[in-house]
Amino acid sequence: MDLVSVASPTGDEQAMGERVRDELADMGLQVQWQEVEEGRPNVVGVWEGAGGGKSLMFNGHMDTSYSGQEPWLAGIRGFQPEGFVQDGRVYGLGISNMKGALACYMEAVRALRDAGVRLRGDVMIACVCGEIEKTQWHPDFVGSEYRGYASGSRFLTSHGAVTDMCILGEPTEQRIVLGHYGSLWMRISTSGPFIHTAFSEGRRNETSIVRMRDVLEAVLEFAPEWEERTSYGGKQGIVNIGAISGGFAWRVSRTPHRTDLFVDFRVPPTMPMAEARTALGDFARGLRQRFPDHEIESEIYVTAPGSEIAEDHPLIDAIDEAHAEVFGARPERDTVRWFSDASTLTRYGIESVNYGTSSGLPDPVLGENLDIDGLVKIANVYALVAQRICGTA
Repeated sequence: MDLVSVASPTGDEQAMGERVRDELADMGLQVQWQEVEEGRPNVVGVWEGAGGGKSLMFNGHMDTSYSGQEPWLAGIRGFQPEGFVQDGRVYGLGISNMKGALACYMEAVRALRDAGVRLRGDVMIACVCGEIEKTQWHPDFVGSEYRGYASGSRFLTSHGAVTDMCILGEPTEQRIVLGHYGSLWMRISTSGPFIHTAFSEGRRNETSIVRMRDVLEAVLEFAPEWEERTSYGGKQGIVNIGAISGGFAWRVSRTPHRTDLFVDFRVPPTMPMAEARTALGDFARGLRQRFPDHEIESEIYVTAPGSEIAEDHPLIDAIDEAHAEVFGARPERDTVRWFSDASTLTRYGIESVNYGTSSGLPDPVLGENLDIDGLVKIANVYALVAQRICGTA
């Protein structure tokens, strides 16, 4: 609840970093402060092992999906950075995504140390900035608040924080996520004449907004083909029309010279990003050929790969055994279409899996929440997994 009560929207993780730094130091861990950029740290705590065992990272992001100041979240207590407990659940911005997991990591390691356990391999708790699915787009959205999509974990791994394996406690409903999709974000633009309303008679179909209607319909026609092509793990891919921008709300007496459509194409981990980029580049070229007068341009500005881990990996076996010991049965498997920092970690050879407590899907009245009992049990699982992976000295 203390962690939830520290505001940490993407781009402003400093106070949260200071809070977890103090906590990790109080636990007696070796603490490393990584200055990703001004006001945006990664904080790493290492419990050094006796040697001879595998190393395990617990990785979690400190940034929250929102700030709580968004107009559509006004009045919803669970979407504010002020934690509270009600009916056995912790509510507040970021509790499920994913400050609850950070607390579980710390308590799992604290419990092992308090019990006098000595591990062979190192355990690392990595609290990172900038994971939330957002990115810069020039010229309108530039700055640290837009630098997400594993910006913290990319810095983390390139500055010494590497281990054999990693657990990410993203909210997975206590399932093991064997694979998750990546994403490719694309801008498609149409152009048209800049005309005063008084002189636009007979030229409506030339405007960039009206021309975008043709492009939007073409994207919607193409979406099922892409979704079928990118099927993975028993699920189809997905295409989302994320944003559209064109014109001047303060001057609608003019037609806009350009209108932009922004599309999120989800990409399975089995499809190389270069292949996805080529395929969507071909789609954009087809649009230009189909609508030669629309002056269509395209730009790919996010390529965030997916991630997967083998069913027979030792980390999966360890989670299976520990989960069964705590919950009485082995966990279910899942494939998800959301992104996680496993995308970056696996590129550094760190075999990674997403496994966390119930998502506590946001309540329309009370917002983000997690069951306290579930948090305690997941912390127990994490402690048991650390013993199995790192070995007991």
